[in-house]
Amino acid sequence: MQGRNIAEILTGAVVVLVAAVFLAFALGQSGRSLGGGSGGITLSAKFDRIDGLTPGADVRIGGVKVGSVLEQRIDPQTYLAVLRLRVDSGIAIPEDSSAEITSESLLGGKYVALVPGGSETMLRDGQEIGITQSAVSLESLLGRFIFSVTELTSNTARQQEGEQPQGPAPAPSGRP
Repeated sequence: MQGRNIAEILTGAVVVLVAAVFLAFALGQSGRSLGGGSGGITLSAKFDRIDGLTPGADVRIGGVKVGSVLEQRIDPQTYLAVLRLRVDSGIAIPEDSSAEITSESLLGGKYVALVPGGSETMLRDGQEIGITQSAVSLESLLGRFIFSVTELTSNTARQQEGEQPQGPAPAPSGRP
């Protein structure tokens, strides 16, 4: 009985150790860490909409990860979405740089793309990125496309049947 308890304890310890190794590997591959990360500068940016962007999302320059989104909140005066971003300390961001919310792929997640400007003055910790471009809603674009294709198709069908496309009705001539 005593040997069975020791075997169960050792088996449990091995399972916990394997799980800890797997967790450490997964965190290392994702580029995230358990701590808040002390290196880097914190910047903020305001957007009209941040559809699908979550805290922990990447901040990239030229497709290379240089930081992450720390926090998102709403500005109660302007109703704009405010993001707090952490950018690696080795990266100097010119003050006329822009931030845009971009999709990884058609079905993928969102990230913040920083486009460096040409200014000689660099942003410092706590400053705001003034030029932003909000997320583009794929659903909205698809809806507009479908609506315009439907309109074009119905106008073409009317023209082929000999009817005039929809427009203002002709004014009455006044004769019976």
